Amino acid sequence: MPIKFRERPVKEKRSLLKDMLWNKSKPVKHKAALILSGGGARAAYQVGVLKAIAEIMPKDTQNPFPILCGTSAGAINATAMAIYSAKFREAVWRLVHVWGNFHVPQVFRSDFVGLGGVSARWFASMVLGGLGKYNPTALLDRSPLRRLLGDYLPMEQIQMAIDQGHIDALSITASSYNTGHSVAFFQGADFIDEWARARRRGTRTTLTLDHLMASSAIPFVFSARKIGDEYFGDGTMRQTAPLSPALHLGADRLFVIGVRHEGDDEVEWHPDKELSLGQLAGHVLDSIFLDNVDMDVERMLRINKTFSQIPDRHIPDDSATLRQVGILDISPSRDLYKIADKHAHLMPRAVRFFLRGLGVSKQHGSNLLSYLLFEKEYCRELIALGYGDALHRKDEIYEFLTSEKPELIFQNQSISHNA
Repeated sequence: MPIKFRERPVKEKRSLLKDMLWNKSKPVKHKAALILSGGGARAAYQVGVLKAIAEIMPKDTQNPFPILCGTSAGAINATAMAIYSAKFREAVWRLVHVWGNFHVPQVFRSDFVGLGGVSARWFASMVLGGLGKYNPTALLDRSPLRRLLGDYLPMEQIQMAIDQGHIDALSITASSYNTGHSVAFFQGADFIDEWARARRRGTRTTLTLDHLMASSAIPFVFSARKIGDEYFGDGTMRQTAPLSPALHLGADRLFVIGVRHEGDDEVEWHPDKELSLGQLAGHVLDSIFLDNVDMDVERMLRINKTFSQIPDRHIPDDSATLRQVGILDISPSRDLYKIADKHAHLMPRAVRFFLRGLGVSKQHGSNLLSYLLFEKEYCRELIALGYGDALHRKDEIYEFLTSEKPELIFQNQSISHNA
């Protein structure tokens, strides 16, 4: 599929160019980064792709992704891969097991009492002009998810994986409500430095469940989390360069798993009906989750193409060298809205009642449902879709992850949503 390029502002190109500089004193060669974007329940698709990779690679293969970068729900998947990186196939099967048996109550409170309490607080806050420190900040209570993550993700093992050489680094991106910065919190090898760019930065830390909860705190839907002196929300907000953390952590090839189908921008609207709050919320989530990764991949492919046409790829400053970065981008080949429509009846009764009040139904607001439908039937279908899409490109994936010849990595780059 031919590469299609759109012109981007000069500032965006220069910013990415800076991120593609590497320090000569810390050369990194043939290190693949796994980049997992956000998308709520859509992240089950990523698990299907990983399942295929585990079968494509030899049985005794070590973790092929020494650098792991995740945002929102993708951060949860990336963290699981980091913790269990000593056994790549086992790590993947753990994810398959969890996602393949999900139920909504494991992620957020879906009973009438829990949802009724949230609704009552919102109503009281509006009628009484506020409830002080008890003012509601989110529609749904995620306390079940924190308990689930605590049971399945022993965060202290991240450092063990780094010390044993199974991974170089894990990055979790969140958005600061205080500063407006996109912050990539990372835990990694000692040679990796922190970084700062316009409205974004990389901060070394010891990753905890708080970072996962912050990165996946969808605005208005889930509550923000406080880390240090700042409140953080979903990492996809203000994430203008989602590929950047992987470059700073030392990757020279990027395996990007998106959750956006090419037709996701063509959600059916009904001009004869008034817009509902649910439809608007779904549109906002689409804007937050689905745009930045594709644009960043396209920018990098354009820069790679430019570099390939420059005979001398050294810039005047002797402190750094420009390099091409290999990219393989895989995204759903089917419309996830339609899949969500098919399974909408599986949403717990109390949640369906609650969402109906926002104007979400089987015919309207399926894009919002596609993010919140943490039910095993829906997740299993997304896993199967990711698995099939990846197997369709198995030769390309194997070459990308195993080739020691950079020219093979750069010669067939494409943006493909319908493989």
